[in-house]
Amino acid sequence: MKIAFVGKGGSGKTTLSSLFIRSLASQRVPVTAVDADINQHLGAALGLDEEAAASLPPLGAHLPLIKDHLRGTNPRITSAASMIKTTPPGSGSRLLRLEGTNPVFDACARDVDLVSAADGESEGRVRLLATGPFTESDLGVACYHSKTGAVELCLNHLVDGRDAYVVVDMTAGSDSFASGMFTRFDMTFLVAEPTRKGVSVYRQYRDYARDFDVRLRVIGNKVQGPEDLEFLRAEIGEDLLVTFGNSPWVRAMERGGARPFRELEQENLLALKTVHEAADAAYAQRDWERYTQQMVHFHLRNAASWGNERTGVDLAAQVDPGFVLREDAPAG
Repeated sequence: MKIAFVGKGGSGKTTLSSLFIRSLASQRVPVTAVDADINQHLGAALGLDEEAAASLPPLGAHLPLIKDHLRGTNPRITSAASMIKTTPPGSGSRLLRLEGTNPVFDACARDVDLVSAADGESEGRVRLLATGPFTESDLGVACYHSKTGAVELCLNHLVDGRDAYVVVDMTAGSDSFASGMFTRFDMTFLVAEPTRKGVSVYRQYRDYARDFDVRLRVIGNKVQGPEDLEFLRAEIGEDLLVTFGNSPWVRAMERGGARPFRELEQENLLALKTVHEAADAAYAQRDWERYTQQMVHFHLRNAASWGNERTGVDLAAQVDPGFVLREDAPAG
């Protein structure tokens, strides 16, 4: 299943997404983590040092390989170069699966062993991918959506099930709505602080997502006491799932000396269990036909807006009207 963490900058979404990833890994659940934020901090939050985090192969730099692999033998796609971030799969496309290997994961993913700094004990393993940061050549000439496009293309071609997790640390605020990527998830967790700004991001996201049946729950973060909790309950209502307060464990992690994950505060372990249960419940509501229709909807919008002109191709012709992405779809 696919899960997104969103929130305004500084809300703590990367920290909470990393805690959720650690929780899954500690249960030996297969988990693929994707850092799709403009500020690439997920690797560090999972315990990588600066050098290791910086050495992650950027998805954006491997876009030609990704397109060539996913294109497969799909006759509706005339060339890999004509694929854009929203190109949907069709008959003949190669689909990505979380089990096994494929050229995309071989080139772009790295396995990260989560090891306690305190006792060296293994706390599970994560497959980690990253869009990559802005480079000097990007500055002034590229937007970050040109990099997250690789993530969207992969998600469009991903066949996943209930027992393996993809967790994406998304761009901050409403930037996710610059494309259809926000519809690619079984559950979106929005991290909100108990402030007017934190709540305003929630309202903006809720209003954008409403027309597309995006399942959205709010995780309150940096909640200091009853007044903060009451504020979030009053402003967010039933969408508020759970809250996190101050965490000495997280503070130690941010200093580079995290204790074993099992020593995370009991109330925060229980909160992560609630998040896990909410994600699992959302998967039962997945509608593959609607999922595919949304893919096509955003592809046609992007084609008309900029894609046709950029590629010189009628990108609407890439849509296979008889194709529905399903869990049992052939890999191509």
